[in-house]
Amino acid sequence: MGSLILAKEEIMSPKAKIDTAIMMNVLKISEEHRKYEEQSVHDAPIVSSYNDKIRPLLDTVDKLRHLKIMQEGIQLPTIVVVGDQSSGKSSVLESLAGISLPRGQGICTRVPLIMRLQNNPNPDPELFLEFNEKIVATDEDKIADDISVATEEIAGKGKGISGNPLTLIVKKKGVPDLTMVDLPGITRVPVRGQPEDIYEQISKIIMEFITPEESIILNVLSANVDFSTCESIRMSQRVDKTGQRTLAVVTKADKSPEGLLEKVTADDVNIGLGYVCVRNRIGDESYEEARAEEANLFDNHPLLSKINKSMVGIPVLAEKLVKIQATIIRRCLPEIVRKINDKLSVNVQELNKLPKHLNSLAEAMTTFLQILGSAKESLRKILVQGEFDEYPDAEDMHCTARLRVNFDKYSDELHSDNVVDDDSNRNFLLDEIKVLEETKSIGLPNFLPKAVFLTLLQRKVKGISAIPLDFVEKTWNYMEDVLVSVLLRHCENYPQLISSTRRAAKNLIAKKKQQSINWVNDVVEMENLTDYTCHPEYSTTWNKLMAYQATLMDRINDPYLSNVVCIERFGDINIAHLRGFKGLVKEAYDVKMRITAYWDIVLRRMVDNMALHLLFSIKNLVNKQMEREIIEELVGPQGTGLERMLEESPSFAEKRNKLKKSIKLLKESKDVVANIMDISFEDY
Repeated sequence: MGSLILAKEEIMSPKAKIDTAIMMNVLKISEEHRKYEEQSVHDAPIVSSYNDKIRPLLDTVDKLRHLKIMQEGIQLPTIVVVGDQSSGKSSVLESLAGISLPRGQGICTRVPLIMRLQNNPNPDPELFLEFNEKIVATDEDKIADDISVATEEIAGKGKGISGNPLTLIVKKKGVPDLTMVDLPGITRVPVRGQPEDIYEQISKIIMEFITPEESIILNVLSANVDFSTCESIRMSQRVDKTGQRTLAVVTKADKSPEGLLEKVTADDVNIGLGYVCVRNRIGDESYEEARAEEANLFDNHPLLSKINKSMVGIPVLAEKLVKIQATIIRRCLPEIVRKINDKLSVNVQELNKLPKHLNSLAEAMTTFLQILGSAKESLRKILVQGEFDEYPDAEDMHCTARLRVNFDKYSDELHSDNVVDDDSNRNFLLDEIKVLEETKSIGLPNFLPKAVFLTLLQRKVKGISAIPLDFVEKTWNYMEDVLVSVLLRHCENYPQLISSTRRAAKNLIAKKKQQSINWVNDVVEMENLTDYTCHPEYSTTWNKLMAYQATLMDRINDPYLSNVVCIERFGDINIAHLRGFKGLVKEAYDVKMRITAYWDIVLRRMVDNMALHLLFSIKNLVNKQMEREIIEELVGPQGTGLERMLEESPSFAEKRNKLKKSIKLLKESKDVVANIMDISFEDY
């Protein structure tokens, strides 16, 4: 059988081994209690035989708590003491610690009280209070008063409460090694001096402590109440529905013995870790006398003596708490170590990502040039080379594609003016005839005046002149968004540069935009004043269109022929309205076809030259002008950008200090748990 168990252990996971060991420890409790019953406990201290084994684990958790590791979001195994007001919470803790706690009307515990009990062979007790970053020594005679004074310093005078903890360290011979957190008693009705929402405030503090899975809930219940109606039970059931981490202590057993056995054995409220019934100290009894009276009560009372001895007495409660505490600590430590390591790794990475704190103008200049160089490279990639690996999901930053899409729209808009509509077909050649009539002069017949062509050309140029201006306006507005976005991304670690960099980018774009506007105006003016091209397509297109002139004239001169003639690029033309202008139709047709052929060249020039102009302007911006503009803004005669780089922003300074403190805390915590993790679970 033994070899079978060994074989099974060899294939069990570490977690399974731990869980098995936990179960074995729980099973040993009954046997140990049986032995305990055979001993005389009336004069024995309540210190557990388990103390020497639990101490290293408890010291580890107490050190982590002292380091405030919970501020890093890492929960620690904690025994949390909760109970309705006047349930006897303070009396139970007094019995475990062997000291007196504050008493009085209303809420006595107004802040979370962390009680660290430690068995100490020294006959003289050592007591300390820790709060607000200070340590105050005290003694058994004045501990209650000193706790009240410390509570007032934390929570203020009066009867208000606070979530900031007060730590009480008790090193005393005969006490169990335990760390517990005593929380304010639950009250529903505020008394004079208490805030109206006292119940909500207390509930919030209690829920914060009992919600983590690492918390063991020590629920203190009075024997004379219905357990199912206790508010503390309702709260614990909300976070521990099965009761697997709830232990109940029933006080005032001597006051209400009737039916207590049935209550603790029926367990109608799911107390998974069981019940312990106790009798607290009464009046001026010493703690030794109180334990003797308690033992006598549960040994001889006709009703209470029927309760199993593993469920009665302060010594039993101490033993259970120590073992439960050891089990939960050992179970949680591996996860605590993992969380510490993960948090430490994340914080170190975040600290390394923060910009280096600059100490000289030389460092500032070096850093600034690095920022400028990386921003320049990013702009070259997205504006010139068409790469967007830095912005894979941001389509607005796929700049060459966006510029091409916008440029195609610009080209389409220009050429849409060249599409002949039905209305122009119905008035075919009328504009040309009118211009011919208005430009008549004394001269040779059949000679086409230059003014005719220029007049018609200027009308068409004027009709599309707003399109290129609108296009350059939109293009440079888009370029401003891109430029500012890229520059600010590279300056994000140095907020001191942001305002100057944004201003430099906007000034540069404003200059580039004005240059493009001036260029467009010059182009439009040139197209207005001159009519020239060396492109052979002009003659080719004109000759092709003139081939329809003879057909058109035949239809006009012969009234019996159809009034509709089809001309390439113009479609079906009704020529009835032209029969009254026979003398000018031929010349008008020639002019129109020349304009049509030439207009193709004009539009192509306005598209091609715009593309060349923008590509040239963008490359100059990236390669030369941006760098010059930003340097002038930051380090020119009026610039103070480099000096400002030496002044770390408050947000970065705060984040840096916070990360450094956190890393220091986590490293210290890692050192604390390093040694304890080398000790095997079997030692406990």
